[in-house]
Amino acid sequence: MAPTEVDTDEVVHEPDEAFAEATNVRQFMREYGIEDYDALIERTCTGVEGVEESGVDWFWDELVDYLGIEFYEEYDAVRDDTDGPQFTDWYPGGELNIAHNVLDRHAATDAAARNSVACIWEGEPGDERHVTYHDLHRGANRVANYLESVGVETGDTVGLYMAMVPEVIAILYGCFKVGAIAVPIFSGFGTDATATRISDSECSVLFTGDGFYRRGGEVLLKDTADEAIDEAGHVEHAVVYDRLGARDGDVEIPWNDDRDEWWDDAVASQSSAYETKSLPSDQESMLLYSSGTTGTPKGIVHTHAGIQMQCAKELHFGFDHKPEDRFFWVSDIGWMMGPWTLVGNHTFGGTVFMYEGAPDHPGPDRFWDMIERHGLTAFGISPTAIRALRKHGDANVDEYDLSSLRLLGSTGEPWDPESWQWFYDNVGGGNCPIINISGGTEICGCFLMPMPDRPLKPCTLGGPGLGMDIDIVDADGNSIADGHERGYLVARDSCPSMTKSLWSGDERYLAEYWSTFEDPPLWNHGDWAQKDEDGFWFLHGRADDTLNVAGRKIGPAEIEGVLIDHDAVNQAAAVGVPDETTGTAVVAYVVVEDEIEPSDELRDELVALVGEEHGKPFRPRELLFVEEFPKTQSGKIIRRAISAVHEGEDPGDLSSMENPGSLEKLREAS
Repeated sequence: MAPTEVDTDEVVHEPDEAFAEATNVRQFMREYGIEDYDALIERTCTGVEGVEESGVDWFWDELVDYLGIEFYEEYDAVRDDTDGPQFTDWYPGGELNIAHNVLDRHAATDAAARNSVACIWEGEPGDERHVTYHDLHRGANRVANYLESVGVETGDTVGLYMAMVPEVIAILYGCFKVGAIAVPIFSGFGTDATATRISDSECSVLFTGDGFYRRGGEVLLKDTADEAIDEAGHVEHAVVYDRLGARDGDVEIPWNDDRDEWWDDAVASQSSAYETKSLPSDQESMLLYSSGTTGTPKGIVHTHAGIQMQCAKELHFGFDHKPEDRFFWVSDIGWMMGPWTLVGNHTFGGTVFMYEGAPDHPGPDRFWDMIERHGLTAFGISPTAIRALRKHGDANVDEYDLSSLRLLGSTGEPWDPESWQWFYDNVGGGNCPIINISGGTEICGCFLMPMPDRPLKPCTLGGPGLGMDIDIVDADGNSIADGHERGYLVARDSCPSMTKSLWSGDERYLAEYWSTFEDPPLWNHGDWAQKDEDGFWFLHGRADDTLNVAGRKIGPAEIEGVLIDHDAVNQAAAVGVPDETTGTAVVAYVVVEDEIEPSDELRDELVALVGEEHGKPFRPRELLFVEEFPKTQSGKIIRRAISAVHEGEDPGDLSSMENPGSLEKLREAS
């Protein structure tokens, strides 16, 4: 069957004018006399003619007071870039603490603010908790006091290998309070990936739990944590949160009396009073890990000022934060979107929704049910997850009232147009903008981000994020954005949240991000981007994933989108392999629906379908059926692992892989 085509050249979302006028970004534009979107990007990202100060400097300086970010000590200048954009020092001389801005000041104000809900939590079995700012403040103070009681000081690292329970927020903010560097670790990691992060960060304290619920079963964390500690060393204190009832003997977990303590004994018994530390702007706040093509994972170093400013900016403008919002982004604390969601919303005293379990338990309508019951207003999810949920049909969505939603969000990978349109029509009711964002762990934020008052085409990322000097260049570093060609997505300038370096040192940092374009220095993010004739920006996948077949380039997502839209296909992945004739040939892997039996007839049909949509050169040379794909914790397919398996090569660092067993299934694909 042929797919239902969605035209990415046509505007499908035109915001209601009343909605647009009420957005935070329009309010900002009115206050500063900025007439339209083009002038907004010019003013905040590059600057205006006749004004010596750069737009980037102006925006990030102005934003501190505009968003009400409180510094304990005023900064001397917005930044010092004497050593170039690679090593920009933002807000030098200033002192602040994220925990003060996201928590202390709300808990210290009137009863309404103190007792407002910071987190609505739902466990997979259906249990619920509502955590107020007062509750969270006391919990974070107890964590801070515990950390100091075991000798943790400013600059020390603390691991978070935790299930998605409200206590992870108290742990994160408690780390901020004492000046410790929080090291979130994905709860789905196995022993090796967890050990790698403990070993690299050298954390002496690890917060973990007995486990969590997933698809109706119990997933044990403590077993893996112990094995990782044995492999990595360093951990002297392990604090164990009791989610499954291990303390009462409901489940059996390993225990080390010399190292392990229950949460209730170690933390809950501490004083609920603590004076948050005043820290330099560039004090490290988090160490987030991102997988590398080769070698060990990259330890991304973030600061208090950087995380605070970027996350708050993006929630305020891109996601139009309002006091009544209830914000849900499907994420684990171990992925940057977890801390990003918390810091961004809590800066403004907002409410975050947190869910423990699987998206399809007890049925594929779990998300839609929770949106209706909790009146959620913003919902963010990956394209991969939407593609999987879309396969269950419209009826699972249509029976729920999702009218509370104001905005939708997505990140992690390029969309296929049909799934984007389904998300827009069926989940957003045809009137919620999809704030499709792209940046990365390296900036704990976005290089590209649509504004909610703007029209949208399917799959677009709008344009540069505010305060981000972003461009598209060719292999020689020449700007080609206005020529509407595909090229490399780069940053021409720094931003406050750009990693100050890598934990492993400056050499790898410069090699990873600044070595491709050196004169002038450009941050190469590795994405393949394009700006169309109407000014809409699009991504076409990772530049190293791009398929260059006989001189014609195409993103793997474009081929995958054709395959996925076939009724028999659940998931698809396209990779490039060497070819004597065309240079590169396409190889496609397909996961079929449960009730479908792979066959040569289906294979031929799918290969022909790609040829019809994209031309004969892009017809897969091989199309193989497989049970599952290697994926990261955020649901992204690891294409380089697929390509390496196909070619019999080393796939490099796979510590971010959620399902290592998938590699053997790839080798058995037929």
